[in-house]
Amino acid sequence: MTNSISIIPISSLLLILIPVAVVLWIQYKWSLNYKEGMYAVSRMLGQLLIVGYFLGTIFNSDKAWVIVLILVIMVVASSWIALRTITKQRKQLFIIVLISLLVGSVTTLILVTQAVLDFEPWYKPQYVIPLAGMIFANSMNSISLAAERYFDEIGRDIPVVEARNIAFRTAMIPITNSLFAVGLVSLPGMMTGQILSGVDPLIAVRYQIMVMAMIFGAGGISSAVCLSLFVKKSRESLTK
Repeated sequence: MTNSISIIPISSLLLILIPVAVVLWIQYKWSLNYKEGMYAVSRMLGQLLIVGYFLGTIFNSDKAWVIVLILVIMVVASSWIALRTITKQRKQLFIIVLISLLVGSVTTLILVTQAVLDFEPWYKPQYVIPLAGMIFANSMNSISLAAERYFDEIGRDIPVVEARNIAFRTAMIPITNSLFAVGLVSLPGMMTGQILSGVDPLIAVRYQIMVMAMIFGAGGISSAVCLSLFVKKSRESLTK
């Protein structure tokens, strides 16, 4: 297999924005919040361009505190973004989400990097940062789904335990669907990238198993901890 991967010209890369423009047009025609979509796409482009310039420097860093600082920024940002759809008590709920990510996601990241892969040094940025990104992003999405559904159910006067269970089931739908689809419907990004880079598919499969297990575990634990703390907070509010 070839060890080279083709470079996408900017002119060709712009073509992928055509379906993005179609979705934004549909949102506009259907009187939906197309401005949010435009902002999200613009922010994505800006963030990726900026991180693209800085990753080379970060990957060459031999200072542990730099990597730890980046991880702290990532987990704090993930905690805040996870509550994007929650308009009430967002600041108060932020601490709950932060704790949930620390319990479910950071511990999973430590397990993967220090036990499964056993890096030397332990903060090897080429691996730690991309893996942290996958874990935090998936856990963030799970918590976001769980939080929105939980407070929707609470708003309908559903008992807190039942609301928790409904919200947890909702949060796990995307991750569970990914487990069902992987290898049958889709080849995930990490596995595809490795294969395109010339890695033996059987080796790529091992890494993908690790990735699927870590995002399922981290997302599930983070959501469960978050919902449990939400229930505790709801019960405390009722007793006051």
